[in-house]
Amino acid sequence: MQAFIKYSFTILFLFLLKTSFACQCPLTQLSKSECKKYELIFRGKVISVAPCDNKPGVALFEVQDLYKGNLPKQFQILFNCDEPCASKFNVGEEWIIYTRFKQINNGLIDWCSRSRRFIKNEKEDFYAVTYGNTYDQEIKFLQDSLGLHRLMKAQTNNLQHRNLLPTPTETIIILLSSILVIFLFYFLFNKFFK
Repeated sequence: MQAFIKYSFTILFLFLLKTSFACQCPLTQLSKSECKKYELIFRGKVISVAPCDNKPGVALFEVQDLYKGNLPKQFQILFNCDEPCASKFNVGEEWIIYTRFKQINNGLIDWCSRSRRFIKNEKEDFYAVTYGNTYDQEIKFLQDSLGLHRLMKAQTNNLQHRNLLPTPTETIIILLSSILVIFLFYFLFNKFFK
């Protein structure tokens, strides 16, 4: 019986230890080298949030200031709803987002990135304690170190049609053209390099 109690306490201890460190990320300092880890850095406001429904959630941002990368005025951020420590987005919130492209027209946020939400009351801003700087200090650093970049003009037609597969007719034309070019190359090679 005593062995069972020791075993139970050991399992309980390991479980509590695992859950207590579940949401901890490595501490990083705001620097140019830290900014190099990300493809996109911007300050934006959440316009809409789509629910997960067994797929990644989608937060649509209106980009206010672009510090790194190329983005249009509106940009989607995908987030994983299943992670216990995942960032929660709400309409109207202002964020500084550090991310990478997931696809050409959206990014995927990592909950361990430096992304942070603007909290009006500085005393409640837990990001300031974790990161060692306030929201305003972070914006000033990004402006001074990376500068402000221009947003891309909205080219919805090009962005929407870039990753489309060819139709069956286009596939046949491409295949026949490729075969014709191979035969032409073979014929010319044999004629001139015998």
